[in-house]
Amino acid sequence: IEKNHDLLCADCKDIRTTFWIMIFASVHFVLSHLPNFNSISAVSLAAAVMSLSYSTIAWGASVKKGVQPDVDYTFRASTSSGKIFNFMNALGDVAFAYAGHNVVLEIQATIPSTPEKPSKIPMWRGVVVAYIVVAICYFPVAFGCYYIFGNNVDDNILMSLEKPIWLIVMANAFVVVHVIGSYQIFAMPVFDMLETFLVKKMMFDPSFKLRFITRTLYVALTMFVAICIPFFGGLLGFFGGFAFAPTTYYLPCIMWLILKKPKKYGLSWSINWFCIVIGVMLTIIAPIGGLRTIIISAKGYKFFS
Repeated sequence: IEKNHDLLCADCKDIRTTFWIMIFASVHFVLSHLPNFNSISAVSLAAAVMSLSYSTIAWGASVKKGVQPDVDYTFRASTSSGKIFNFMNALGDVAFAYAGHNVVLEIQATIPSTPEKPSKIPMWRGVVVAYIVVAICYFPVAFGCYYIFGNNVDDNILMSLEKPIWLIVMANAFVVVHVIGSYQIFAMPVFDMLETFLVKKMMFDPSFKLRFITRTLYVALTMFVAICIPFFGGLLGFFGGFAFAPTTYYLPCIMWLILKKPKKYGLSWSINWFCIVIGVMLTIIAPIGGLRTIIISAKGYKFFS
């Protein structure tokens, strides 16, 4: 939103990032009160279409722009420690991009399932299609845009593009819709967890009032955190490793080994243990890299500015 404001109204007075975050959060103060995944299906579909659209615009516009004359493909950091920490943060970014299996389980729980027609069949097809779409969206952006801009590429590639203005404005609008949908999809399991805890453990009555207060407070909390730490790249790396790596990369493997008990040292056993080791390492090192990136970015940042 802020980028579109700057492109369309270059002579206008700058608006603080804090206000843009509050504007974004205001949408979620409304959407967060939709009751379940089925009720946000239209939002989810719009987000998926927007993701494919703006990623195509990003790499297409970058290729059209051509390789920049001062392109540099070396590491951004000049020290060995900086290179290592940036690599850690990059792993967290990848983990974040390909995470979300906790949401997948929540979605599968809404699909009718019988012994004759188990929900895992259509769910598996959906997951395969989803990963293909994600690959189509992200790989051209990752390879193509790095080839064009080198290590000067921005965390958000659209920030590196300025012309044609109408196309970049449209792509940024698509990003807004996508992020709005993504927020709701990732927040829905959190809402369910919080409300279940309050009802079953804290003995609150399940009601609209409880849902309204819980979800409003959650959105307000995330808005406050975003205002305090508006560092996109660092947060992706931190939460990619800390929050999403366990539920995506090794807890499912542990569950599989416990339930299926595959032959020790067999193919299935070995693959799952490999994923567990890699996942645990990712959970440890990615948040370290992300936290360092946040600390470096925060050096010149004034809170609530």
